[in-house]
Amino acid sequence: MSDALADWKPDVLGVDGKVLPVVTAPASVLSTVGADVDPLDPEVVQLAADLVATMRVSPGCVGLAAPQVGVGARVFAVDVTQHPKTATNHGTFVLCNARVVEASRWRPGREGCMSVPDLTGDVKRASRLVVEAVLPGTGEAVLLTTDAFEARALQHEIDHCDGKLFLDRVAGAHAVYQRKVYL
Repeated sequence: MSDALADWKPDVLGVDGKVLPVVTAPASVLSTVGADVDPLDPEVVQLAADLVATMRVSPGCVGLAAPQVGVGARVFAVDVTQHPKTATNHGTFVLCNARVVEASRWRPGREGCMSVPDLTGDVKRASRLVVEAVLPGTGEAVLLTTDAFEARALQHEIDHCDGKLFLDRVAGAHAVYQRKVYL
């Protein structure tokens, strides 16, 4: 992990986040490729704080991407701290312009999404992952290496920024399930 990510905390943003409404499919922003952002732009810094605030008040939420709050931008927040399938855990962080640079050890796993509240699905994702990105508020480049559930969460959020939902990654209708309980 880069030292910049280890030192980054949401307080670095210097603004209070607002809780935003989460959009659901078929909102067009969810199928649109997000634009790269300037991580030092005050609007991006505010968006980063808003994503953290919205993620924190959403039960069971381990990640939230800008398109899910109606913004077509390559920004997302992640925090898998409380999830039982977590191995490596970098705490709460926000990444801008994230891209996967290495992915390996592909495994299926069940996913859900606040933007698809009634369904879950089995998605094959890399369980070892290296991502490059930039931190909002500081503009520092990071190279994040992770695994297990945090790797899955990062790929799910990067997909949102690329205009994809987990439903675009399932093997077929047989791998989609009605959600029994929404947290």
